[in-house]
Amino acid sequence: MIRYAIPAAVLATALPMTAQAAEIQIAATGPVVELTVMEEVDAAPDMVTVGAGVSSEAPTAVEALRQNSRAMRSVIERIKSLGVAERDIQTSSINLNARYDYDQQRQEQIFRGYQASNRVTIKLRDIDETGEVLDALVVAGATDLNGPRFGLENDESAKAAARRAAIKRAEAQAREYASLAGYSNVRLLEINESMQGRSGPQPIVVTGSRMMASDESAPVEPGTISTGVSITVKYEMTR
Repeated sequence: MIRYAIPAAVLATALPMTAQAAEIQIAATGPVVELTVMEEVDAAPDMVTVGAGVSSEAPTAVEALRQNSRAMRSVIERIKSLGVAERDIQTSSINLNARYDYDQQRQEQIFRGYQASNRVTIKLRDIDETGEVLDALVVAGATDLNGPRFGLENDESAKAAARRAAIKRAEAQAREYASLAGYSNVRLLEINESMQGRSGPQPIVVTGSRMMASDESAPVEPGTISTGVSITVKYEMTR
């Protein structure tokens, strides 16, 4: 949460502050109205992240991990061949677990070997390539996919637009309350801000038999991203 205390010397200006000004609290002589306002701005996403994983099974832990490492190297090489930079490929998890099945007749756990898994998160800066990349991952050996999850590489302009809209609405509401109470104006005393971010559609998880390579790339619709701010403001009612 970002907290702004507005010094008297700059009440007539926008919101410039210094670290020292942020410590100043203003004593109100008139009634104070406190409001919470949230505003969101929709913007087209400019990046997308997808997750890809490989699972391997073998009788021994060493062999399961070796098989999995070979398969994941193939997937990573394919990702790089599509033009994805190394900085946009990040290992998110590596797991190795013993596998057991429960034998109902014998009522005991039966050891079945080991399962190794490796997952990477991939950032794509060209959204139009998402479908092609998803298909390529499956062909390269990925056994599960997660995503896509759309976002904004730089959401500062969207946040600024939401902030302006929130301040404008908060002041209008404060003036309305002041008018109803018999006052002619308002004076901004304090702003508390928290950021809100909402991505596009929920990620789609695709695993196992649901993934099959096709002649056409998977259809991907980026939609829009909602970015917003929530502010709590205090206004003093003035004559």
